Amino acid sequence: MFPLQLLNLFFTASTLEDKNLQSPDPSLYKRGDLLEVPRTMFTHFGIYLGDGRVAHLIPDILPLITKNKGAISTMVSNTRLILGSIAKVASVRVDSLTDFAYGSEILVNHTDKLCSQPPLDGDEIGRRAEKMMGSVTYSLLWYNCEHYVMYCRYGMAISYQTYQFCTATRKIFCSKMNAYLTALCSMATLFYLGCLTPLTTLPTLVLPFTIWMAS
Repeated sequence: MFPLQLLNLFFTASTLEDKNLQSPDPSLYKRGDLLEVPRTMFTHFGIYLGDGRVAHLIPDILPLITKNKGAISTMVSNTRLILGSIAKVASVRVDSLTDFAYGSEILVNHTDKLCSQPPLDGDEIGRRAEKMMGSVTYSLLWYNCEHYVMYCRYGMAISYQTYQFCTATRKIFCSKMNAYLTALCSMATLFYLGCLTPLTTLPTLVLPFTIWMAS
């Protein structure tokens, strides 16, 4: 099943790369605005710098396989982005509004409704965004494009997408039912292998006990 899902993911990414890219109107945005657009599997974020330029943290596999700055500076496709996420290769770069939007509608400052912290001054937001240009250590969960823009605009590096993912994962894995099933499967495996003894049973129950305590 996983290989089929992976192929479907890259098919979707390739399809998106072929669509006509729209040209957003720069007059709709001001320096320091937090912009967000939907991409293949998530929402991508950036900080508007002015003059049709957007600073954003984006994974990209290309710097790992070539030193051609001309090729690297071109628009980061979904395929490059996905492979960069897997390889944990990313950078903060400046692209045009068109390349950033990638043919999608841009949402402006939507996080102001979610964040209790008021945004910083627009020039300060832009200065922070520009100061962090270059290669960065990337983590899908712990430091992604949303962490970057949230730090620039609000002064705190958090990600609502990561929080929602971790919450959903916790509900799936850290449940009492999962603890029961893990203990049952572990005991059944030991019984099948013929090594069900007090010495093997205790370590085997550590994982289900940990899940139980986390539920």
